[in-house]
Amino acid sequence: MKHPVRMLIVSLALIFVGGLLAMLVQTDFGKVKIKDLRFMGSNGTEMSALLYIPQGVTAKTPAPGILAIHGYINSRETQDGFAIEFARRGYVVLAADQTGHGYSDPPAFANGYGGPDALAYLRSLDIVDKNNVGLEGHSMGGWAVGIAAGVFPNDYKSLVLEGSSTGTLGAPDGTPTFPRNFALVYSKWDEFSQLMWLTPVPGNIGQGQKLQTVFGTTSPVVPGKLYGSIADGTAREWFQPVTTHPGDHLSTVAIGYAISWFQQTLTGGNGLPPSNQIWYWKEIGTLIALIGMIMLLFPVGQLLLQTHYFSELVEASAPSKGAAGVGWWVAAFLFVSIAPLLFFPFINIPADLKWTVTRVFPQDINNTIIAWTTLIGVIDVALFLLWHFALNRKAKANGDHYGLTWGAKLNWRKIGKSFLLAFLVAFAAYATLMFSDYFFKTDFRFWVFAVKLLSPLQLQITLSYIIPFIFIFFMDALLVFGELRRPNLSLAKEMWLNWVLYVLGYVALLLAEYIPLLAGGTLLNVNFPNVPLYSIVAFQLVPIMTIAALVTTFFNRKTGHVYAGAFLTAMLVTWIVVASTAIQFAF
Repeated sequence: MKHPVRMLIVSLALIFVGGLLAMLVQTDFGKVKIKDLRFMGSNGTEMSALLYIPQGVTAKTPAPGILAIHGYINSRETQDGFAIEFARRGYVVLAADQTGHGYSDPPAFANGYGGPDALAYLRSLDIVDKNNVGLEGHSMGGWAVGIAAGVFPNDYKSLVLEGSSTGTLGAPDGTPTFPRNFALVYSKWDEFSQLMWLTPVPGNIGQGQKLQTVFGTTSPVVPGKLYGSIADGTAREWFQPVTTHPGDHLSTVAIGYAISWFQQTLTGGNGLPPSNQIWYWKEIGTLIALIGMIMLLFPVGQLLLQTHYFSELVEASAPSKGAAGVGWWVAAFLFVSIAPLLFFPFINIPADLKWTVTRVFPQDINNTIIAWTTLIGVIDVALFLLWHFALNRKAKANGDHYGLTWGAKLNWRKIGKSFLLAFLVAFAAYATLMFSDYFFKTDFRFWVFAVKLLSPLQLQITLSYIIPFIFIFFMDALLVFGELRRPNLSLAKEMWLNWVLYVLGYVALLLAEYIPLLAGGTLLNVNFPNVPLYSIVAFQLVPIMTIAALVTTFFNRKTGHVYAGAFLTAMLVTWIVVASTAIQFAF
């Protein structure tokens, strides 16, 4: 950070290069046109989708169409790997946001998750061969296309479920004749096998009665074996990639199976082999842009702190009076372990208390997250006060040593400036996303972690959720500055140390959950409510906590106080999680 302008230029270059690469790949280097659409669905619900139109497809030369729908708490871009490869093979692809997800109107789960409306819209396009329409959905998106197939049984030719099932949460039951020409891509380590196919161990779903019923057999279903007849519309096949439920999106094998099935069951397309895939370069491009956006936070913050207006925030930290020796290791262990250990017990508290979504807090997933983080914050406050009054007050530690006060007093002007500084830095990052969206039609993402633009409704929702997020990230900043700060560490070493403190517990949590699953069993706490879903959510906590650790440490050091880092972290995290999470309340 001796040269913030250089770092700013590098950050912007990464954002540009990553976005350009992603745009070139998703358009197949100019051979596919992508449109960002809004169309009206049932009950006045505005739906959002990306439409992929291959070169040469017109009303006079229509092409087969495929409806691709993402899973729960994802968005239309999550299906990019499938959509890109389908479009490269000459299919018109509609990648729709489910109701209450992305930019489709809430509430989530309404109108058959948006599946029937999306199918009706796809078939209304004059560039689509209405006799050759395929349906593909991942997880809850599979239920959406299953419902669409049930509502319009004569309006599709074949269907692929990725990590999904028939007969679950509103989806029609499967039979030997419904869905028509049905392929199931269900992975060896899929976390939802009990919910989807009533089989605890995902690798054994072929032995379950539910899958056997759909395949019209009383014997175990064999992966890779074709059952029924494509010509009669009764074809069934189960493919078993060696990956997890969200891993389907990063699997050339899973995507290849879907390609192969549509090439067998739809007429048209260009016959490009399923093994010829380029979608992962789009993932690499948006990852590069994501890294660039995170890097951008630091030079923008430093350059703003060099201005006359914000320069008074630049102060040396008061001498550290944090924990030392064995006490530091005890404090570090508590910081690393408490939140991950209480993750699963606390996320179900809103359901236990019958706390339903409201206009103020309309996102069910985020309600569980803020319940967990708020309770963790209360525990942190109690432990910090206990440590201060029992041990550290004897060392004459005060608010200055904890980065809270100036001369043992609160300075509201500087606290306000810290908030403004954080807002401007966050806005600079947001501006780069607006640029990428406008010029490249891409966001910043990798796998299940995405940084998306906020819709007007989502922007309104952030105002509710930012308060509890400020609380928890303020407490984290206070702990790493006041209790866990090690004297004489360079900024780089302190950032590395705090990154370990923030992330290690969640990595351990994921390992504990997934090692039994990967060994051929189930998730460690599979019988705990919502563990499969929140195990996947926990993956996103790793990049979120990485951002939190780096931002908090940097601004703690630059300002000598905890406010700017806590405010900026809360703004970034609120933006990320609100834009990426479903809205269950009907506004």
